[in-house]
Amino acid sequence: MTLTPQWLDELRARTSLSTLIGKTVKVTKAGREYKACCPFHNEKTPSFTINDEKGFYHCFGCGAHGDAIRWMTDQRGLPFMEAVKELAQAASMDVPAADPRAARRAEQAKGLHDAMAAAQAFFEEQLGGIDGGDARAYLQKRGISEAIRRAFGFGFSPDGRGRLKSALKEFGEPMLVEAGLLIDPEALEQGNAKKRESYDRFRGRLMLPIRDIRGRVIAFGGRILGAGEPKYLNSPDTPLFDKGRTLYNIDRASPASRQTERVIVVEGYMDVIALAQAGFSDAVAPLGTALTEHQIERLWKMVEVPILCFDGDSAGQKAAIRAATRALPLLRPGHSLCFATLPPGQDPDDLIRTSGGEAMEAVLKAAEPLIERLWSHELSAMPLDTPEQKAALKQRLRAITDAIAHSDVRAHYAHEFRERYDARFFARRDNAPAQRQARGGGDGGRWQRDKRGNWKPPIPSAGTEARAIGASGMEQRLLRAILAGLLRHPAQIAPHREALSGLQIGDPMLAQLLAAMIAASFRKETVETQALLTILGQGEVYNMAKGMLRADTFTLTPHRMATDPDRLARDLEEAIRVMAQGPELETALAEATRRFRNDVSEENLAEQQRLRALKADHDSRLAELAQSEDIV
Repeated sequence: MTLTPQWLDELRARTSLSTLIGKTVKVTKAGREYKACCPFHNEKTPSFTINDEKGFYHCFGCGAHGDAIRWMTDQRGLPFMEAVKELAQAASMDVPAADPRAARRAEQAKGLHDAMAAAQAFFEEQLGGIDGGDARAYLQKRGISEAIRRAFGFGFSPDGRGRLKSALKEFGEPMLVEAGLLIDPEALEQGNAKKRESYDRFRGRLMLPIRDIRGRVIAFGGRILGAGEPKYLNSPDTPLFDKGRTLYNIDRASPASRQTERVIVVEGYMDVIALAQAGFSDAVAPLGTALTEHQIERLWKMVEVPILCFDGDSAGQKAAIRAATRALPLLRPGHSLCFATLPPGQDPDDLIRTSGGEAMEAVLKAAEPLIERLWSHELSAMPLDTPEQKAALKQRLRAITDAIAHSDVRAHYAHEFRERYDARFFARRDNAPAQRQARGGGDGGRWQRDKRGNWKPPIPSAGTEARAIGASGMEQRLLRAILAGLLRHPAQIAPHREALSGLQIGDPMLAQLLAAMIAASFRKETVETQALLTILGQGEVYNMAKGMLRADTFTLTPHRMATDPDRLARDLEEAIRVMAQGPELETALAEATRRFRNDVSEENLAEQQRLRALKADHDSRLAELAQSEDIV
């Protein structure tokens, strides 16, 4: 369809902006304009003005500004076309159709919407009638207030095969079947010789309308009141309803999320309603399926980090992990998920009833980031008693990072998992027996043999204060040799990717070059030198890389490259290890010195001297590598 500027101007002219905004915000007349407390930020004194003549609103407090369409997209959270369609409907304007077929589809959808609205009115009427007594008693037992009952549109489907069919006969059976309100036996049982009549899909159930983001009824969910299965029954997929793309309560939660800057995802309808009654109006739920990619993207249009709050039982936690796994390929900077865990055996309604809304708020505030949930899940998935089981954990963590499509996010996950893994299994223990350390065993970091075959002790964890690499001339020389070697033989980037990702480089251009090489290795299994140069473009980093590739510049073991790639891999691993150890040792030594000054003891002095000796060995090895004949 083509929306011309003239058509959009006519739409704005036919829309009373103060009336539109007044549906959700209290507005007061102020001369020729209207005033209100701004809905986009919290304030006590009105600074939000609405000008019907000019057709715009403006907040002098936070700067929010826009017209009727902008109001619908920013405050209501509607997509642009949905906003236009809703305004056009209110203004009695026809939205231009792209072609006759689109117009027919729009007319068909309009008829289905009318049928669904009529069904909703029928169900609401039945809830208030004689047949709805048991349903009303159930609502009263659940403590659902009259206000919540009206807001969510509770209804009742009487226990008869043709009650709804008779009430909505004006729409015709084909349309009611297409809307999912009737079941056609002929469609279910192909080849049946005897003609069987269609019948009501929902019978003897408490009914809840499922609405789209514009608030139109597109499907229903029904809860059985007595014994029977299924406990909950949803409408089938129809031209209006795709359960994998729809979120229950999206029409109410979307504008609420603009105020709270939060979206809570729970397991079912009644969880949403219990939260709404307790004052949490920004909750949604999937519709009988695990959270889908489309639903995750829909949530990200509302907030960048939705809160998934599933039941604390095994099924709820499995659903949370399924959602986490499904989100991995979609992750991008700023957009993620976090997870709030309810007490075992409780859903939101149980928690609120027993402990109040404050307890629910505490659960939400304690939500953990996606990476925490993934890490804790993999730790508890299998025993971690043997080397093989620990290696399996590392493999599972690598599979998680490999599933992330965005290169920067993937690199950060890989780095974070590597640090956690090393801290858990390779962290030095001060109380470990000296003889066990001498064997290179057990609890220390990653032990290495020197040229004489002796085990070299591990380097303590650096913490977050380690300086960047490249402070000394020898470090610069070795770092540039490593990068030149990777440029000439980019197949070596992937095997050393994890270690390379952990290097903190002080020189911005060298850091940018390494980041580009690591990102390229994620995109393609085999990267060629020329492809790396193409990725770098024509700037300063490109010129620096070209200089590194000249024959007279330094690199690692150039004369062995072609005949002994294993030697290159070993040299790279050693060089990267030595490169990373310098800042780590300095930080550890500074901390040991500080401890010794605060507590002059034999133990602290011995630790300081031990680290000084390690630092001296490191500096010697760095000098050996940087001055090696292999770096020319």
